[in-house]
Amino acid sequence: MRPHPDQLAALAAIVEHGTFEAAARRLHVTTSAVSQRVRALESGAGQVLVRRSTPCTPTPAGETYVRLARQVALLYDEAAGALSEDVAATDLSIAVSADSLATWFRGVLAPVASWPVTLRLHVEDQGWSADLLRRGEVLAAVTSDPVAVQGCSVERLGVLRYRPAAAPQFAESWRRGRGYDWAQMPMIVFNDKDALQHEVLAERGLQPPRVVHRVPTSADFREAVRLGLGWGLLPEPQLDPDLDAGLVVLLSARQHVDVPLYWQRWRIDSPALLRLTDAVRSASAAVLR
Repeated sequence: MRPHPDQLAALAAIVEHGTFEAAARRLHVTTSAVSQRVRALESGAGQVLVRRSTPCTPTPAGETYVRLARQVALLYDEAAGALSEDVAATDLSIAVSADSLATWFRGVLAPVASWPVTLRLHVEDQGWSADLLRRGEVLAAVTSDPVAVQGCSVERLGVLRYRPAAAPQFAESWRRGRGYDWAQMPMIVFNDKDALQHEVLAERGLQPPRVVHRVPTSADFREAVRLGLGWGLLPEPQLDPDLDAGLVVLLSARQHVDVPLYWQRWRIDSPALLRLTDAVRSASAAVLR
């Protein structure tokens, strides 16, 4: 069974926008038309593809069809672009971590600015971004997972090194002899998925302190460390200028956490995706270890 592109587009729109009604508005058709297309797609597949919940979510089989829908849309857009100058820009949906976006991935944005594409960035922790690929929500992802998602290729980009740092006044207030009171010193994490600080404490045989602040943006996390809210792990591209300016100090000369980063993308013959991959390689090589 070969699904019709309109059926695939209806399924992808439902997953992206959360409801049949919102999908209909996006596709400029009636809700009934969207429902009919999805039912026909499910009939051909022989199974349910989307859970009628709030918001609607794809089943495992539905995720496969959503991936196919986005691949088909990308290839259609590129084919149309090759034949006419009056077409919408090709959509490139990419998953990238907040720290990568705040540091080395910025080197990707300048070249993309001159391309006929629409870049849609999904900010997700590098340990979880591969899930967006599996669900078909993105075409490519910066991830810490070296195992390729089915239907994707994977290549190593390099290592983003993090070091524990704090504001000078904060560090002095928690100094105990030649070291620091790691067991009690307030700590900052990015969000509930951020386990980097916990790794540093685990190396010392310690549990998290009583006070753990959560600051869920990369720029504000860095600023919170500089302002003395707590200690945290900063990526070297952010850390090094602050060390040179005396805004922060290292809490340990030897401890660090290395996060290997990989580029995973769908294995499809897309000129835009191949061009983006080249830009990612260049930007990562300039900054990552």
